[in-house]
This record gives sequence, structure tokens and C-alpha cells, in this order.
Amino acid sequence: MDKSRLVVERAKFVSHVMLSAGVCYGRQGRLHFISVKANVYGKLYRESLLPKLVQDCKYRSSCGFIFQQDRAPAHTAKLFRDWIAANCSDFVRKDEWPPNSLDLNPLGYHICGTMLQRYKTFQPKPSTMDELKKVLQSTWDDLPQNSINKAILNIVKKLRAYVKARAGHFEHVLR
Repeated sequence: MDKSRLVVERAKFVSHVMLSAGVCYGRQGRLHFISVKANVYGKLYRESLLPKLVQDCKYRSSCGFIFQQDRAPAHTAKLFRDWIAANCSDFVRKDEWPPNSLDLNPLGYHICGTMLQRYKTFQPKPSTMDELKKVLQSTWDDLPQNSINKAILNIVKKLRAYVKARAGHFEHVLR
């Protein structure tokens, strides 16, 4: 076997950026960049990011929305739960959403993958953090809304399969 197929070299300290965003049927939210030095804990999430995400939802969805996210510690902290209950009429509580469920979240199973795929084709690669942010923003802005809409509509199908599989693996039910 060719040795180049066995070895994958990666930089030990690769520049990265943490971001957050939301999508809804018909319109996507803004991309929010989080300071590289920030540790996303409950208070930072509640005071800095969460109000922006909920504001995006209210602005982009005139007929209402259901706020849903993963079970990251900052998303399930008491500070978050209290704030979201007071500021959002409908949201998925942490006990109502299965753990490790990227395939039930359009950002997890569709949009992040699409962005990564597009980033891999981008040339030349960004060499500074500002350039990286510009490339990510451009990639986000260029995501086709019809593709996002299909991913959101696909959630209903996936949730039915999840229930049918009694909260177990459900990929085989989708076929």
C-alpha cells in the first residue's frame, strides 16, 4: 500500500474560530463569531449569544418559532433555562431532546457539512483570523436557502423515524 495513504499530517495548533448561528424555514440567521479566548459557559452564553440568536428567530420568523439546540453544558445550564423560559414562548427543553443527536439538527447534519465542503474548495486558504472569518461569512451567506428548507422539512421525517425506532438508531427506518 502507498505510504501516503497511511499517514495524515495535521498541524498541532490549527487556527480555529468558534461560531454560532440559527436557521429557520425561509430565512437563515446571522453568523455570530465567539472570541477565540472565550470559554462558552452558561453566563457568557446567556448574556452575549442567546439574546442575539432569539432576536434572529423573532426577526426571521413572523409566524413563530420553536427554539431548539443541542445539549452542550452552556445550553442546559440553569441560567439558560431561566432566560429562555422568560424570553421564548416555545422551545425544546433539554429532557425532550435526545443526547448526541446531530442527525436531528439541520445545523449539525446538513449545514455544517455543507460549509466545510465549500471551505475545502476555497483557494487560497485564509492565513489570518480575519481572513478566516470573512471566508466563513461568505460561505454562510452563499448557502442556498432551498437546501436549508429541505433540511428543515426533513426533520419531520427523521423525528417520525426516531419515534418509530423507540429512540434508538433509526437510519434503517428512513430507507
